[in-house]
Amino acid sequence: MSAHDPVMDRYSRGAQAVEPALCCPTDYDPALLEALPAEILEKDYGCGDPSRYVCEGDTVLDLGAGGGKICYMAAQLIGPEGRVIGVDANDDMLALARKYQPEMAERLGGDRVEFRKGRIEDLGLDLEAQDRRLAEHPVGTSADLADLEAWRERQRAEAPLVAADSVDLVVSNCVLNLVRDTDKEQLVREIHRVLRPGGRVAVSDIVSDEPVPESLKADPELWSGCISGAFQEEDFAAAFARAGFAAIRYDKWDAEPWQVVEGIEFRSVTLTAVKPETGPCLDYGHAVVYRGPFASVTDDEGHIFPRGARMAVCERTFRHLTEGPQAADFIGIAPAENGEPATFCAPPGTRRAPAETKGGGHAGGGGGSCC
Repeated sequence: MSAHDPVMDRYSRGAQAVEPALCCPTDYDPALLEALPAEILEKDYGCGDPSRYVCEGDTVLDLGAGGGKICYMAAQLIGPEGRVIGVDANDDMLALARKYQPEMAERLGGDRVEFRKGRIEDLGLDLEAQDRRLAEHPVGTSADLADLEAWRERQRAEAPLVAADSVDLVVSNCVLNLVRDTDKEQLVREIHRVLRPGGRVAVSDIVSDEPVPESLKADPELWSGCISGAFQEEDFAAAFARAGFAAIRYDKWDAEPWQVVEGIEFRSVTLTAVKPETGPCLDYGHAVVYRGPFASVTDDEGHIFPRGARMAVCERTFRHLTEGPQAADFIGIAPAENGEPATFCAPPGTRRAPAETKGGGHAGGGGGSCC
């Protein structure tokens, strides 16, 4: 980004002094806040609390970590086996977050958090490594620029800032809207790349109820203030679907807009999603029953689940529906004995005969968990 980029400039100011206009009222767990230094709390800017989706043992990636508030909250939840990675491109915010690392490591009983410099839409490129290379090899000619581009590609492949399939949970707090529109699709693809199969997303951000006109997008105050770069509410969920995510859900939706600009409502939401597992679809005889209340539902892979019907599913889909965020919506019926699996090729809407599952275990007392 340019040294005069309005987003970088505004958040650098926010690292030096409190910027109230960047805050959207949010309730955080006070028990988690007690351990945080006052300066981090004062200079935090966000619109939601994705930390509530953190589970023990997770490797958590916080996009646009800023002063580190969500990172240090998550570090209290992951336990000694988990870790937290915060990514930010702003040097002043990184300095604020790193300033308290020794103190927080002592309070937590271990250094579970690290901060890395990078752009959230390009999680392959380590910007601190690039800074070191530029100091040693300044770019003065077209040939130098070509060498730099080749180096960047090698870095992304050989020493990425965040490796593929390495993260259990990606969180973000009012930052995706700061990414240029031309880079937003790449941003969501990068989130998908770094998550392990079965990994989860919990992103708090601002969405608009209508498309934002170019006149508002061109306003640097509205853009850097997390307004005019917002996803339109339908396209926010659609962008994650296009990237290959499943179980996409608006888990939080503020009733009142945070701001209204030229009649467009901008409100805080939290979107959750899952990166599907990619293993083979094997049929062991599993079935699921959709509880209701709707007459039927269709998942992201085209499976159809009429209410109350015992539907045939492969073992992978069975685990996704009975252990993932939809666990409260489905009753799982495992076969009495796992026989030799067959490649699952039943068309959508295929029922499992009760005779095939008699004596099998029924699970699903209600109340699912993202963990």
